[in-house]
Amino acid sequence: MNSLLSYLPENTQKGLKFVDSRWQALRHNSLEIPTVIIQNSELLKEFDTDIIMAGGTLGILIATTLQNQGWRVTLMEKGILKGREQEWNISRQELEVLVDLNLLSTAELEQAITTEYNPARISFHQGYELWVKDVLNIGIDPVFLLETLKHKFLNAGGTLLEKTLFNSASIHPDGVRVQAGEISIKTRLLIDGMGHFSPIVQQARQGQKPDGVCLVVGSCAKGYTNNETGDLIASFTPIFNQCQYFWEAFPAKDGRTTYLFTYVDAHPDRFSLEFWMEEYLRLLPEYQNIELDQLQFERFLFGFFPAYQDSPLKMPWDRILPIGDSAGGQSPVSFGGFGSMIRHLKRLTSGIDEALKVDSLDKQSLSLLQPYQPNISVNWLFQKTMSVGINQKVSPNQINDLMSGVFQVMDKLGDDVLKPFLQDVIQFPALMKTLPLVNPKLVFPILPQVGIKPLLNWSIHYLNLALYSGLYPLGKLAQPISKNLSPIQQYYYHRWLDAWQYGAGQDYH
Repeated sequence: MNSLLSYLPENTQKGLKFVDSRWQALRHNSLEIPTVIIQNSELLKEFDTDIIMAGGTLGILIATTLQNQGWRVTLMEKGILKGREQEWNISRQELEVLVDLNLLSTAELEQAITTEYNPARISFHQGYELWVKDVLNIGIDPVFLLETLKHKFLNAGGTLLEKTLFNSASIHPDGVRVQAGEISIKTRLLIDGMGHFSPIVQQARQGQKPDGVCLVVGSCAKGYTNNETGDLIASFTPIFNQCQYFWEAFPAKDGRTTYLFTYVDAHPDRFSLEFWMEEYLRLLPEYQNIELDQLQFERFLFGFFPAYQDSPLKMPWDRILPIGDSAGGQSPVSFGGFGSMIRHLKRLTSGIDEALKVDSLDKQSLSLLQPYQPNISVNWLFQKTMSVGINQKVSPNQINDLMSGVFQVMDKLGDDVLKPFLQDVIQFPALMKTLPLVNPKLVFPILPQVGIKPLLNWSIHYLNLALYSGLYPLGKLAQPISKNLSPIQQYYYHRWLDAWQYGAGQDYH
C-alpha cells in the first residue's frame, strides 16, 4: 500500500477503487450500455401518479415544489433519502429561490446555512492574485436541508419510495410504466434525476465519450491554523502530467475542506484517481503550509464529472425529462450539482407545471425545458484553454499566465464583470469588455493548443450569446400579446423566453 493512500480509511480506499474503475472503463470505452427504456404502443388510460422523480438527493427540490403546486409526485430513491456530511457551497443571493418557492422559511434557510466566510482568493503560480467577497462563500448543510424538504414533501401528500432502485420503464402513447423491483407504477411523466451515470442517460448516450472531464479529489480535516478565508481557484505549480493542478479551499463546520481538481479529456492514457489522490496528499502540505500528520482527516472526497459539447442531452423518447447532471447541461468549467439545480429550479418547475397542464409531454416539447444555452457553450473554449492534450507540448506556465492575465483584466473592470463569471454566468457585455483587453501575447501561444475547430465553434456560440442578449428584452415586449395565444402556444413562448434569458445569463441578480 502506498504510504500516502494509507491516510485513507479502508472503506474509503475501497470506494476510491470502485470510482476509479468507472473512470478507467470510461477512458477505455468499456462501460456497459444498459437497455432500461422500451416502447409500447398500448394505452395506459389511468395513472397512479402524475410524476415519478427517479433520484432524490437533488430531485427532492423539484419534487417538493411540484407537489406544492398540486401535482401527485412519487419520489424514488435507491437508498435512504438523506444529505451527505459535506456542505454544498453557493452564493447567498442564489438561495433566495428556496424562500420564493416556499420550500424553506427565512428562518429555516438561516438554519440551513452552516458556514459563511469572507474573503476568497483567486491566485495563479507566478502571477496575479485577487480577493473577492460574497462569492460561493456560503456552506449549506445538506443533512438539514434534505430532512426539512423530506418532511415538507410528505406533509404535502407526496409519496416517497426509499430503498427503491429504478429498473426499467416502458413508454406508452399516454404515459410511462416504471418498474422498480416488484413495484410497477403508471405515471404521465418520468423525471430522471439519477445523475451522470443514470442508466437512462447511459442508454441514450450509447457509449458516447465525454468531450471533457473534471477530476476532483479532496478532504475535510481539522488542525489547520488558518481557516478564516477560502480559495475559489488557486495554483502554485506549472503544468504537470499533461494537466494544470487547480486548488480550492474553504472553512467547513467540522474543519477545512480542500480540493485538487483539473480539466482533462477521457484519453485512455490519462492517470487514475488513485494517482490523483496521491498527488493531492503529496502537495497538500505545501498548499496549506501544514504537515499531513498535524491534520485529523474527517472524510475524503473524490469523483469525476463528464461534460459533453452536444448538451443538454436530447432524450430520444417522449415523456422522459432529464434534470440536473442527468441532462448534462452544466458548464464544462463548473461541477453542476447543487448550484446548477438551484439556478434552474424556478425555470424548470414552472415549465414542468405548464407542460403537464397542456399535456405537452412529447420529446420535442420537453426538450424546450433543457434548451441550448450559448452562455454555457462559450465555456468550452475556456475549458480548452485550461486543459492540455495527452501528447501536446506547451509552455509549463502557459495556463497560469493566461488565467492570470484574464483575471487581472476582469478585476480592473469591477464586480459587474468578475462576480457573474466566478459563478459560471457568462454575459455578452462582460465578455465584450474583457476580451479586447487581454494581452495578445498571452492569447497567441494558446491558439495551437485549442485548435481551429473549437475556435470556430466558439465564434458561433459567441454570436448566439449576443443574439440571445437582444432577443430576451424583445421577447418580453410580446408578453401582452402572448395572452391571446392558445395554451400550447403560450407554453412554447414561455420556454423560448426562458431559453433567451438563461442563455444570455440574464437570470443573474
